[in-house]
Amino acid sequence: MATTVNSSEIRQWIADFVAETLPAETLEQVVTRLDDAIIARIPELRDRDMRRDLAASSRAHAVEVLSGLTQDRFHYPVPEEAHAFARTLARRGYDVRLLLRVYHLGQEAVIDYMTEVLEQRQLPPEIERSVLLRLFDRTTRWVSTSVETLTDTYMAERERGLRAAFTQRAEIVRTLLDGAEVDAETASARLGYRLTQRHLALVLWTDEDATPPFPDAGAAALLDGTGVLRDGAAEAHRSPVAGETVGLLDRIVARYAAALGNGSLLTVPAGASALWAWIGVDGEPPDASDPAWSVDAPVRVAVGLPAAHTAGFRGSHREAVAARQVAERARPRLPRVLPYAAVEVAYLAGADETAMRALVDRELGALAAPDAQSARLRETLHAYLRARRSPDAAAKLLGVHKNTVRYRIQRIEELLGHSLDQRGARLEIALDCVAVYGV
Repeated sequence: MATTVNSSEIRQWIADFVAETLPAETLEQVVTRLDDAIIARIPELRDRDMRRDLAASSRAHAVEVLSGLTQDRFHYPVPEEAHAFARTLARRGYDVRLLLRVYHLGQEAVIDYMTEVLEQRQLPPEIERSVLLRLFDRTTRWVSTSVETLTDTYMAERERGLRAAFTQRAEIVRTLLDGAEVDAETASARLGYRLTQRHLALVLWTDEDATPPFPDAGAAALLDGTGVLRDGAAEAHRSPVAGETVGLLDRIVARYAAALGNGSLLTVPAGASALWAWIGVDGEPPDASDPAWSVDAPVRVAVGLPAAHTAGFRGSHREAVAARQVAERARPRLPRVLPYAAVEVAYLAGADETAMRALVDRELGALAAPDAQSARLRETLHAYLRARRSPDAAAKLLGVHKNTVRYRIQRIEELLGHSLDQRGARLEIALDCVAVYGV
């Protein structure tokens, strides 16, 4: 026949247990045991400061949970010491999953400890079962409340830390790009990137039709007219889709750093779907046609020339920004990876579009017509001049017979009204511009 459990008897036992455990010396022994059990499973917490913060949190929680055992309340306020521990985890850079694991292991440790206490006291099975059920119910509520509240605390602290680090990094980069004098060693330490090495600057972005709209005007105003960061607020303006885009660009540039550079990498988000990057390089990077550079739509990449020290950091970036400007103006669309060296002449000539168009019209004359025949003649002339006026070399570039090249060059000179020997350099500049910007 089952024995009826007297609830007042259970309450009295719990009250006695709480009274015995709350004194400082006993409580400290219990907290140490619980923390040891947690740290045995999470070695990251063995650090002296981490353990101290964990102990303060565990002690404050223990007081709350023990006090609640003798009452019928089900709300467990989260103590400030627990918030401090959650912030410590965020500042140390640990994943939020470690915080969740601490609390679930803490509940296991509490149940194990209480089971051992009850076995030592040799209580009647009915009382032991009732006490364990009550304890399990209360610790489950405690863990649920704590995890929900402290996850918010952790995320808020992590966001503050990331924003502070991002802002500091953006400010240093802006200072460098503005041309101000900086202590390279100090700036390198704060950036986590060595400024005294040789840099290859990149600008990564996505095609306009694939770029999510800025959520507000603040994000659109991140860059000024010269391509310099206005402030470090990009993180706060990213929509979820934009965040995914920047994440994609981050992964691409990390691959570049590993495959094309020495592994050193610095990135700064430049908008909702754009990224500035610097890769440390020891030698000359491969040509843009190398498979290591390949990217898929909708990503586009502009690449500066490699250069050393802070001047090279600034100069290579300026060239990458210039290459992007050319890429966005180009008709037809240029390759997805565009080195500045490939469009330097077009960029410089295109800085004044009216003057550039006048140059094209003056130098190419009838060859500037938009028809297919004129396009074919322009292509032949461009190849011929780049091949140092060798019909054989130009024919190989074009995939035609050398006599075809000779015939077309003759026709070109007739349309221009003069020999190519007279204005070859200017012709090549005009052809470079047309190849990029169209007619």
